[in-house]
Amino acid sequence: MPVGTLGTVKSLTPDELMRAGAQIILGNTYHLYLRPGCEVIAHFDGLHKFMSWQGPILTDSGGFQIFSLAKLAKISEAGVTFQSHIDGSRHLLTPEKVIEIQTCLGSDIIMCLDQCLQHPASRAETREALEITTRWAERCKAAWQTNANGHSALFGILQGGMFKDLREASSDALVAQDFDGFAIGGLSVGEPVETMLEIAEFTLPGLPDEKPKYIMGTGTPEDLIELVALGADMFDCVLPTRNARNGQIFYAQGTLNITNARYRQDTRPLEPGCTCYTCRTYSRAYLRHLFIARELLAYRLSSLHNVHFFLNLLKQVRQAILEDKFDSFRKNFYENRTN
Repeated sequence: MPVGTLGTVKSLTPDELMRAGAQIILGNTYHLYLRPGCEVIAHFDGLHKFMSWQGPILTDSGGFQIFSLAKLAKISEAGVTFQSHIDGSRHLLTPEKVIEIQTCLGSDIIMCLDQCLQHPASRAETREALEITTRWAERCKAAWQTNANGHSALFGILQGGMFKDLREASSDALVAQDFDGFAIGGLSVGEPVETMLEIAEFTLPGLPDEKPKYIMGTGTPEDLIELVALGADMFDCVLPTRNARNGQIFYAQGTLNITNARYRQDTRPLEPGCTCYTCRTYSRAYLRHLFIARELLAYRLSSLHNVHFFLNLLKQVRQAILEDKFDSFRKNFYENRTN
Protein backbone atom coordinates (compact mmCIF):
# COMPACT_ATOMS: atom_id res chain seq x y z
CA MET A 1 0.00 0.00 0.00
CA PRO A 2 1.46 3.38 -0.97
CA VAL A 3 1.36 5.62 2.10
CA GLY A 4 -0.86 8.69 1.83
CA THR A 5 -0.53 9.83 5.43
CA LEU A 6 -2.21 13.22 5.01
CA GLY A 7 -4.60 12.21 2.26
CA THR A 8 -1.91 12.30 -0.41
CA VAL A 9 0.93 10.04 -1.51
CA LYS A 10 3.60 12.71 -1.64
CA SER A 11 3.93 14.37 -5.08
CA LEU A 12 1.67 11.85 -6.88
CA THR A 13 -1.94 12.20 -8.05
CA PRO A 14 -4.57 9.49 -7.54
CA ASP A 15 -4.67 8.93 -11.31
CA GLU A 16 -0.90 8.34 -11.36
CA LEU A 17 -1.23 5.86 -8.50
CA MET A 18 -3.95 3.94 -10.29
CA ARG A 19 -1.88 3.84 -13.49
CA ALA A 20 1.08 2.57 -11.46
CA GLY A 21 -1.06 -0.33 -10.25
CA ALA A 22 -2.10 0.78 -6.76
CA GLN A 23 -5.22 -1.06 -5.60
CA ILE A 24 -5.38 0.39 -2.10
CA ILE A 25 -3.63 3.23 -0.25
CA LEU A 26 -3.03 4.05 3.39
CA GLY A 27 -4.07 7.17 5.34
CA ASN A 28 -3.45 8.04 8.97
CA THR A 29 -5.99 8.73 11.70
CA TYR A 30 -3.65 10.79 13.89
CA HIS A 31 -2.62 13.20 11.14
CA LEU A 32 -6.03 13.59 9.50
CA TYR A 33 -7.71 14.09 12.88
CA LEU A 34 -5.36 16.97 13.64
CA ARG A 35 -5.41 18.43 10.12
CA PRO A 36 -7.75 19.13 8.34
CA GLY A 37 -10.04 17.51 10.93
CA CYS A 38 -13.09 15.26 10.70
CA GLU A 39 -15.51 18.13 10.27
CA VAL A 40 -13.81 19.14 7.02
CA ILE A 41 -13.58 15.61 5.62
CA ALA A 42 -17.16 14.82 6.66
CA HIS A 43 -18.28 17.84 4.61
CA PHE A 44 -17.03 15.91 1.57
CA ASP A 45 -18.67 12.64 2.68
CA GLY A 46 -15.34 11.07 3.52
CA LEU A 47 -11.69 10.85 2.54
CA HIS A 48 -12.33 9.16 -0.82
CA LYS A 49 -14.14 12.18 -2.25
CA PHE A 50 -11.98 14.68 -0.40
CA MET A 51 -8.80 13.39 -2.06
CA SER A 52 -10.46 12.03 -5.24
CA TRP A 53 -9.31 8.45 -4.71
CA GLN A 54 -11.75 5.81 -5.98
CA GLY A 55 -10.07 2.71 -4.56
CA PRO A 56 -10.08 1.29 -1.03
CA ILE A 57 -8.38 3.12 1.85
CA LEU A 58 -6.83 1.61 4.98
CA THR A 59 -6.31 4.01 7.87
CA ASP A 60 -3.82 3.31 10.62
CA SER A 61 -5.16 4.08 14.10
CA GLY A 62 -2.42 6.58 14.90
CA GLY A 63 -0.79 4.56 17.67
CA PHE A 64 2.62 4.60 16.00
CA GLN A 65 2.44 8.34 15.23
CA ILE A 66 1.57 9.13 18.84
CA PHE A 67 4.59 7.05 19.84
CA SER A 68 6.91 8.68 17.29
CA LEU A 69 5.65 12.27 16.88
CA ALA A 70 3.33 13.42 19.64
CA LYS A 71 4.71 15.22 22.67
CA LEU A 72 4.10 14.32 26.31
CA ALA A 73 2.01 11.26 25.40
CA LYS A 74 0.47 9.50 28.42
CA ILE A 75 -1.04 6.03 28.26
CA SER A 76 -3.98 5.16 30.48
CA GLU A 77 -6.83 2.69 30.43
CA ALA A 78 -8.99 5.40 28.89
CA GLY A 79 -6.66 5.92 25.93
CA VAL A 80 -3.78 8.17 24.95
CA THR A 81 -3.48 11.80 26.02
CA PHE A 82 -0.98 13.71 23.91
CA GLN A 83 0.15 17.12 22.78
CA SER A 84 -0.13 17.86 19.06
CA HIS A 85 3.19 18.14 17.23
CA ILE A 86 1.56 20.87 15.10
CA ASP A 87 0.30 23.45 17.60
CA GLY A 88 0.77 21.98 21.06
CA SER A 89 -2.94 21.45 21.70
CA ARG A 90 -3.93 18.62 24.04
CA HIS A 91 -6.02 15.67 22.88
CA LEU A 92 -7.37 12.37 24.16
CA LEU A 93 -7.73 9.49 21.72
CA THR A 94 -9.73 6.62 23.14
CA PRO A 95 -10.39 3.33 21.34
CA GLU A 96 -13.94 4.54 20.72
CA LYS A 97 -12.73 7.90 19.37
CA VAL A 98 -10.31 6.19 16.98
CA ILE A 99 -13.18 4.13 15.51
CA GLU A 100 -15.36 7.25 15.31
CA ILE A 101 -12.67 9.15 13.40
CA GLN A 102 -12.00 6.32 10.96
CA THR A 103 -15.72 5.89 10.37
CA CYS A 104 -15.95 9.61 9.63
CA LEU A 105 -13.09 9.22 7.16
CA GLY A 106 -15.01 6.43 5.41
CA SER A 107 -12.12 3.99 5.73
CA ASP A 108 -12.54 0.61 4.07
CA ILE A 109 -10.15 -1.05 6.53
CA ILE A 110 -10.11 0.31 10.08
CA MET A 111 -7.30 -0.43 12.53
CA CYS A 112 -7.67 -0.84 16.29
CA LEU A 113 -5.80 1.48 18.62
CA ASP A 114 -2.62 -0.08 19.97
CA GLN A 115 0.32 0.90 22.15
CA CYS A 116 3.57 0.82 20.20
CA LEU A 117 6.88 0.57 22.07
CA GLN A 118 10.39 1.56 21.10
CA HIS A 119 13.10 -1.06 20.71
CA PRO A 120 14.48 -2.34 22.95
CA ALA A 121 11.73 -2.53 25.56
CA SER A 122 11.72 -4.55 28.76
CA ARG A 123 9.56 -7.62 29.18
CA ALA A 124 7.43 -5.85 31.78
CA GLU A 125 6.84 -2.85 29.51
CA THR A 126 6.05 -5.13 26.60
CA ARG A 127 3.56 -7.21 28.56
CA GLU A 128 1.82 -4.10 29.85
CA ALA A 129 1.54 -2.70 26.30
CA LEU A 130 0.22 -6.04 25.04
CA GLU A 131 -2.44 -6.24 27.72
CA ILE A 132 -3.74 -2.70 27.23
CA THR A 133 -3.69 -3.17 23.44
CA THR A 134 -5.83 -6.31 23.89
CA ARG A 135 -8.35 -4.49 26.09
CA TRP A 136 -8.44 -1.56 23.67
CA ALA A 137 -9.09 -4.01 20.83
CA GLU A 138 -12.20 -5.30 22.61
CA ARG A 139 -13.47 -1.74 22.98
CA CYS A 140 -12.62 -0.94 19.36
CA LYS A 141 -14.64 -3.91 18.15
CA ALA A 142 -17.63 -2.94 20.28
CA ALA A 143 -17.50 0.63 18.92
CA TRP A 144 -17.08 -0.65 15.35
CA GLN A 145 -20.08 -2.96 15.69
CA THR A 146 -22.14 0.02 16.81
CA ASN A 147 -20.90 2.61 14.30
CA ALA A 148 -19.38 0.94 11.24
CA ASN A 149 -20.27 -2.77 11.08
CA GLY A 150 -20.96 -3.80 7.50
CA HIS A 151 -19.38 -0.69 5.99
CA SER A 152 -15.74 -1.52 6.70
CA ALA A 153 -13.38 -4.24 7.83
CA LEU A 154 -11.73 -4.11 11.26
CA PHE A 155 -8.18 -5.36 11.84
CA GLY A 156 -6.64 -6.13 15.22
CA ILE A 157 -2.99 -5.25 15.86
CA LEU A 158 -0.69 -7.75 17.59
CA GLN A 159 1.97 -6.55 19.98
CA GLY A 160 4.43 -8.47 22.15
CA GLY A 161 7.73 -6.97 21.08
CA MET A 162 10.57 -9.41 20.52
CA PHE A 163 9.28 -11.92 23.10
CA LYS A 164 7.83 -14.99 21.38
CA ASP A 165 5.61 -16.07 24.25
CA LEU A 166 4.11 -12.58 24.44
CA ARG A 167 3.57 -12.58 20.68
CA GLU A 168 1.74 -15.88 21.06
CA ALA A 169 -0.40 -14.49 23.87
CA SER A 170 -1.30 -11.45 21.77
CA SER A 171 -2.13 -13.63 18.76
CA ASP A 172 -4.34 -15.97 20.78
CA ALA A 173 -6.24 -13.08 22.37
CA LEU A 174 -6.92 -11.27 19.09
CA VAL A 175 -7.77 -14.38 17.08
CA ALA A 176 -10.37 -15.18 19.74
CA GLN A 177 -11.97 -11.79 19.03
CA ASP A 178 -12.43 -12.80 15.38
CA PHE A 179 -11.25 -9.69 13.55
CA ASP A 180 -11.50 -9.39 9.76
CA GLY A 181 -7.72 -9.31 9.48
CA PHE A 182 -4.63 -9.14 11.65
CA ALA A 183 -1.68 -6.76 11.66
CA ILE A 184 1.65 -7.49 13.28
CA GLY A 185 2.66 -4.23 14.92
CA GLY A 186 5.81 -3.39 16.82
CA LEU A 187 8.15 -4.51 14.03
CA SER A 188 10.42 -2.25 11.97
CA VAL A 189 10.89 -0.07 15.06
CA GLY A 190 14.68 -0.30 15.17
CA GLU A 191 15.33 -4.01 15.64
CA PRO A 192 17.75 -5.87 13.32
CA VAL A 193 16.18 -7.26 10.15
CA GLU A 194 17.04 -10.79 11.29
CA THR A 195 15.03 -10.26 14.49
CA MET A 196 12.10 -8.82 12.56
CA LEU A 197 12.01 -11.86 10.28
CA GLU A 198 12.39 -14.26 13.21
CA ILE A 199 9.41 -12.74 15.03
CA ALA A 200 7.35 -12.69 11.83
CA GLU A 201 8.21 -16.34 11.14
CA PHE A 202 7.09 -17.27 14.65
CA THR A 203 3.91 -15.17 14.65
CA LEU A 204 2.40 -15.53 11.17
CA PRO A 205 1.54 -19.28 11.36
CA GLY A 206 -0.62 -18.62 14.43
CA LEU A 207 -2.99 -16.39 12.45
CA PRO A 208 -5.92 -17.73 10.40
CA ASP A 209 -4.91 -18.49 6.81
CA GLU A 210 -8.26 -17.31 5.46
CA LYS A 211 -7.76 -13.78 6.80
CA PRO A 212 -5.29 -11.09 5.66
CA LYS A 213 -1.98 -10.89 7.50
CA TYR A 214 -0.50 -7.40 7.50
CA ILE A 215 3.06 -6.43 8.41
CA MET A 216 3.02 -2.75 9.31
CA GLY A 217 5.68 -0.25 8.29
CA THR A 218 8.03 -2.39 6.20
CA GLY A 219 10.05 -2.47 4.04
CA THR A 220 12.74 -3.02 1.43
CA PRO A 221 12.20 -5.27 -1.60
CA GLU A 222 14.17 -7.99 0.19
CA ASP A 223 11.96 -7.61 3.30
CA LEU A 224 8.82 -8.02 1.22
CA ILE A 225 10.07 -11.12 -0.57
CA GLU A 226 11.06 -12.79 2.70
CA LEU A 227 7.85 -11.83 4.50
CA VAL A 228 5.74 -13.16 1.62
CA ALA A 229 7.69 -16.41 1.91
CA LEU A 230 6.71 -16.50 5.59
CA GLY A 231 3.01 -16.00 4.80
CA ALA A 232 2.40 -12.24 4.98
CA ASP A 233 -0.14 -10.65 2.62
CA MET A 234 -0.13 -6.87 3.11
CA PHE A 235 2.52 -4.19 3.62
CA ASP A 236 2.92 -0.44 3.79
CA CYS A 237 5.99 1.76 3.95
CA VAL A 238 7.01 5.34 3.14
CA LEU A 239 10.34 4.04 1.83
CA PRO A 240 9.52 4.15 -1.93
CA THR A 241 8.59 7.85 -1.91
CA ARG A 242 10.85 9.04 0.91
CA ASN A 243 13.93 7.49 -0.65
CA ALA A 244 12.88 8.76 -4.06
CA ARG A 245 12.95 12.33 -2.76
CA ASN A 246 16.52 11.69 -1.63
CA GLY A 247 17.54 10.42 -5.06
CA GLN A 248 17.57 6.68 -4.30
CA ILE A 249 16.07 4.69 -7.16
CA PHE A 250 14.92 1.08 -6.81
CA TYR A 251 15.27 -1.30 -9.72
CA ALA A 252 15.73 -5.02 -10.37
CA GLN A 253 19.49 -4.97 -9.74
CA GLY A 254 19.21 -3.09 -6.44
CA THR A 255 19.39 0.67 -5.95
CA LEU A 256 21.17 3.57 -7.56
CA ASN A 257 21.84 7.11 -6.37
CA ILE A 258 20.75 9.22 -9.31
CA THR A 259 22.80 12.24 -8.17
CA ASN A 260 26.03 10.31 -8.76
CA ALA A 261 28.29 11.94 -11.36
CA ARG A 262 28.44 8.70 -13.37
CA TYR A 263 24.89 9.39 -14.63
CA ARG A 264 25.66 12.89 -15.96
CA GLN A 265 25.47 11.75 -19.61
CA ASP A 266 23.64 8.43 -19.15
CA THR A 267 21.03 8.09 -21.88
CA ARG A 268 19.36 5.03 -20.35
CA PRO A 269 16.07 5.14 -18.42
CA LEU A 270 16.20 4.54 -14.67
CA GLU A 271 15.43 0.87 -15.35
CA PRO A 272 15.62 -0.52 -18.89
CA GLY A 273 12.37 -2.32 -19.69
CA CYS A 274 10.34 -0.55 -16.98
CA THR A 275 6.95 0.62 -18.26
CA CYS A 276 6.42 3.52 -15.84
CA TYR A 277 5.98 7.02 -17.28
CA THR A 278 9.37 8.16 -16.01
CA CYS A 279 11.29 5.33 -17.67
CA ARG A 280 9.29 5.58 -20.88
CA THR A 281 10.00 9.29 -21.18
CA TYR A 282 13.23 10.41 -19.49
CA SER A 283 16.90 9.51 -19.17
CA ARG A 284 19.02 9.04 -16.08
CA ALA A 285 20.96 12.14 -17.14
CA TYR A 286 17.80 14.24 -17.13
CA LEU A 287 16.72 12.95 -13.70
CA ARG A 288 20.16 13.69 -12.33
CA HIS A 289 20.00 17.21 -13.78
CA LEU A 290 16.65 17.82 -12.06
CA PHE A 291 18.02 16.68 -8.71
CA ILE A 292 21.18 18.73 -8.99
CA ALA A 293 19.09 21.77 -9.96
CA ARG A 294 16.61 20.99 -7.13
CA GLU A 295 13.69 21.04 -9.50
CA LEU A 296 10.40 19.80 -8.03
CA LEU A 297 9.83 17.50 -11.00
CA ALA A 298 12.75 15.39 -9.77
CA TYR A 299 10.76 14.25 -6.74
CA ARG A 300 7.64 13.48 -8.76
CA LEU A 301 9.39 11.45 -11.44
CA SER A 302 11.54 9.47 -9.02
CA SER A 303 8.56 8.79 -6.73
CA LEU A 304 6.48 7.64 -9.66
CA HIS A 305 9.14 5.13 -10.68
CA ASN A 306 9.76 3.80 -7.16
CA VAL A 307 6.05 3.31 -6.45
CA HIS A 308 5.65 1.57 -9.79
CA PHE A 309 8.63 -0.66 -9.01
CA PHE A 310 7.24 -1.81 -5.65
CA LEU A 311 3.72 -2.36 -6.97
CA ASN A 312 5.01 -4.25 -9.99
CA LEU A 313 7.26 -6.40 -7.79
CA LEU A 314 4.30 -7.51 -5.70
CA LYS A 315 2.22 -8.02 -8.84
CA GLN A 316 4.92 -10.42 -10.06
CA VAL A 317 4.94 -12.11 -6.66
CA ARG A 318 1.18 -12.67 -6.79
CA GLN A 319 1.44 -14.15 -10.26
CA ALA A 320 4.28 -16.43 -9.21
CA ILE A 321 2.21 -17.68 -6.27
CA LEU A 322 -0.79 -18.34 -8.53
CA GLU A 323 1.44 -20.33 -10.88
CA ASP A 324 3.13 -22.15 -7.97
CA LYS A 325 6.47 -20.65 -9.00
CA PHE A 326 7.26 -18.44 -6.02
CA ASP A 327 10.38 -20.36 -4.99
CA SER A 328 11.96 -19.94 -8.42
CA PHE A 329 10.85 -16.30 -8.54
CA ARG A 330 12.51 -15.70 -5.18
CA LYS A 331 15.72 -17.34 -6.37
CA ASN A 332 15.78 -15.27 -9.58
CA PHE A 333 15.08 -12.10 -7.60
CA TYR A 334 18.26 -12.53 -5.57
CA GLU A 335 20.31 -13.63 -8.56
CA ASN A 336 19.45 -10.31 -10.27
CA ARG A 337 20.51 -8.20 -7.27
CA THR A 338 23.97 -6.86 -8.03
CA ASN A 339 24.11 -3.78 -5.76
